[in-house]
Formats: sequence, C-alpha cells, structure tokens
Amino acid sequence: MSDNAAVVEAVHEALSHVNDPEIRRPITELGMVDTVEVDGGRLSLKILLTVAGCPMRDTLQRDIAGAVDGVEGVRELALEFGVMSEQQRADLQTKLRGGRPGAEPVIPFNLPESRTRVFAIASGKGGVGKSSMTVNLAAAMAQKGLSVGVADADIYGHSIPRMLGVEGAPTQVEDMIMPPQAHGMKVISIGMFTPGNTAVVWRGPMLHRALQQFLADVYWGELDVLLLDLPPGTGDIAISVAQLLPTAELVVVTTPQQAAAEVAERAGAIVTQTHQKLAGVVENMSWMALPDGSHIEPFGSGGGKKVAEALTRDIGSDVPLLGQIPLDPKLREGGDAGVPLVLSDPDCEASRAIRAIADQLAVRKVSLAGKQLGLTPV
Repeated sequence: MSDNAAVVEAVHEALSHVNDPEIRRPITELGMVDTVEVDGGRLSLKILLTVAGCPMRDTLQRDIAGAVDGVEGVRELALEFGVMSEQQRADLQTKLRGGRPGAEPVIPFNLPESRTRVFAIASGKGGVGKSSMTVNLAAAMAQKGLSVGVADADIYGHSIPRMLGVEGAPTQVEDMIMPPQAHGMKVISIGMFTPGNTAVVWRGPMLHRALQQFLADVYWGELDVLLLDLPPGTGDIAISVAQLLPTAELVVVTTPQQAAAEVAERAGAIVTQTHQKLAGVVENMSWMALPDGSHIEPFGSGGGKKVAEALTRDIGSDVPLLGQIPLDPKLREGGDAGVPLVLSDPDCEASRAIRAIADQLAVRKVSLAGKQLGLTPV
C-alpha cells in the first residue's frame, strides 16, 4: 500500500467517528464523504451537506478538523462543502427509514423492536406547570445518559421551544424532518414552523395530522425516552395520542388544590376508555420555602395524593404519586431563559424532586425482537 493510500485509509477511519450533528450517525455511513485526496501532506476533503445552508455546518467543520488533526501524514486540511443531489438525499432517506425504498413513513415507537418508552405529560387544566415538568423531566433523563426526545403536542399553546431555548426551523431531507437539538435532546414543535407568535387555528383533523407528522416524519433515531407535552384536558390531541401511540404512558400533573385535583382526575380517567397505562401523578407547586426555612402551602395540600387514590379506584390498579415539586420562582425563570432548572440549579429542592421522579420513569424498555433466548426444545 502506498503512503498516500495509507493516509487516505486513516482519514476514512478518523471520519467514521464524526457524526452528523443532526442525524447523529457517522458521516461515512450517511454518504456525506464525497472525495478524500492526499498530496504531499495536504488533505483535500469534500463533504456533502444534506441541504444548502445547513445550520450545523460550523459544528461539522470543527468536528472534521479535530478528527483529522491527529492523522499521521496530514499537515494541512483543505475542506470543501457541497450539497447532496436529489437522488443522494432520496438514498439517505431510504437508509434512515431502514433501507425500504419508497416506504411510507411509519411511527417507529409502535414497531415491535422499539425500545423507546413514551410518556404523555397531561393535565386537566392549564397553569399547573405541565410544560415545565415536561422539559425538566426530559433534561433530568438526558443527564442520566438516556437518549431523549420531546414532542410539543400542545399545538395551540406551544411553549417548548421557548422553554428549551430552540430557535429556527428544522432541516428537511426530502420529506423527512431533522429535529433541532437542545441540551442534548431532540425537540419538535409547531412553533418551529409558524412565523413569530402566530396563532394556530386548526380543527381536529389538522391537529391529528400534525401530531402524526411529528411522530412519523421526524427522524428521531434511537431514543430511550420520548416525552409529549399534551394540551390540557381530554380533547382531540389526547384522543389522537391514544390512537397513534397506544403504548404511551400518561403522567398526570396537578397542583394541591381541590379544584385542580378534580379536573386532573378526569384527565387521567381517559385511560379507562383508551386503555393506556397510567405511569403516575406529579403534584406541582406543593409548598414554598421561606427565607427562615419554614414552608407555606399557597395552594393547599393533598391534591396529588387524592388524584392518585381516585385514579387507583377508577382503573382498578395502582397509580402512584410519583413526587411533589415545591414552588420555586427559578423554575419559571429557567423556562423563560430556555434552560431547565435541573440544569441551571441541580442542587435546589425542586431539581432534586424532579430528578427523583425521572429516576422512577427513566427505565429503558428492552426489546426481545431478534434476540437469541438460549432456549432448546425438549
């Protein structure tokens, strides 16, 4: 093997450890490496982006430069970016969809081999902190090393992009959507497709179609956990989630007050008709710590426990109270700033309570599809 050929081989090996920032798979595997040429220590690389104006181009450039920097025989890098042809993008889409040319998009979380646990974060009414719980639980799970996705299914009241600091629109490869990433999580929301603060005025069938696209047209990759932020109540989206994701588990968020608890019970009781699983109840704004160390309960007490007990009776199986989250102004501040509290102040009481809930939920779903069980017939 010539010296140049050995260097080219070493460069390919180095590039195999560079992941596309959006797809999270090696650029060599995705057909993004177009040309690799070495001449007297000068390495000329041409990398094909999925779309012109790729938002993650600078990240990719930095990662490539870092990867080839340690390759023996490379003293200078000339990096050029091109754009995939229509056929190359179609081939990439086929690869991402499991090598099925022309295959219709499917919801990957419904496939038998899926190991993703799906949690639908629900509430009976607005204002109980459901979206704050969604982003903080997601961030806590991502901190544990899990691969996490967040789908903002609250189409009318979408707030997830703000709470996670996501700006701009997703990249598209043909009709496949690459979700933006924030704090190590993949995120999708209708707010990424509407200009400014435009209101979404849709009827039920359009809401259903939007949710279906979030689940089937978005390239989620291999997730451990997907969290959906549902709109309050038991309307169209709650019904669509039951139809599109029958294995999704509901987490009901309430505050301690009796009025909130009653409507939260109704939100959870939907499983008696949809036959989904109830993962448990979260009580938010349970108390507030004062400077002298004492606690006050501005919204009363006991609502979460009452909801868990009522739902246990309603569905005939145990529905646990997963945890109680104290009222902390920093939780709101983190949502406005786009940084979840569990990341900005991991040691505060509210963060510890949220992480304790995440610990109960963040259990990988192991699939036995295609595995040898080691059994022999008698």
